[in-house]
Amino acid sequence: MTEQTGRRVTANISLSLDGRYNGPGGANDFGAFAPYVTSEVARNYLTRIWEGATTALLGRINAEGFLGYWPTVAADENADPRDRGYAKWLVDTDKVVFSTTLTKAPWERARVVNAPVADVVTDLKATGEGDILVNSSASLIKEVLAADLLDRLYLMIFPEITGGGQRLFRDGLPATQWTLTHQETGTMGEMAMVYDRVR
Repeated sequence: MTEQTGRRVTANISLSLDGRYNGPGGANDFGAFAPYVTSEVARNYLTRIWEGATTALLGRINAEGFLGYWPTVAADENADPRDRGYAKWLVDTDKVVFSTTLTKAPWERARVVNAPVADVVTDLKATGEGDILVNSSASLIKEVLAADLLDRLYLMIFPEITGGGQRLFRDGLPATQWTLTHQETGTMGEMAMVYDRVR
C-alpha cells in the first residue's frame, strides 16, 4: 500500500439547481451561469478554493480554455484582486493535465498524463504537501468521486434550471456522508458551499 502524506483531495464545480454543469447547448453552454460568476459570493468562493492548494488537476478542455483566459487576468492590474489572486495561483502552481491526445503541456509548470485519474491522485497523495485541487473539471471529479478519493467539495449552486446539459452525480457512486462546513448566499440566490467527506 502506498504511504500517504495527509494531502487532501479537493474539487470545485458550479451546478444549476437541476445538477448540471453546463446547459443543453453542450460543453460550452454556460449562459445560465454567466449572471452569477462575478458576484461577491462567487469571487469569495474563487479565493477559497485555491488558498490551500499546491497542485491543480485539469482535463484537457479546461486546461486549454483556462490558458486562453486566466494568464491575461493575472497580468491585469485592474482586475478584481480575487480574480487576479486565483489567476496568479493557477499560472504559478503545479498542474497535471489529463489527456489522451496532447503530447506537450499547454502551460508552464504543467505535465500531461494519460493514466487513470484515481492512480495519479493516489500517487500525488504519497508525495509533497498542500491540497490537490481538481479544478472545475467534471470528468475528473466524477472519477475521484467514484473512487471515494475526494475529501472536500467546493460547490456553487446557481438558481437556474437548465433543463438539459451534463450532470455531475451519476448513478452507481459509492454511498458517502458529507458535512457542510461553510455556506454563503448571494443577493441573487447563488450559494457557495463547502462539504467535507466524513471518514
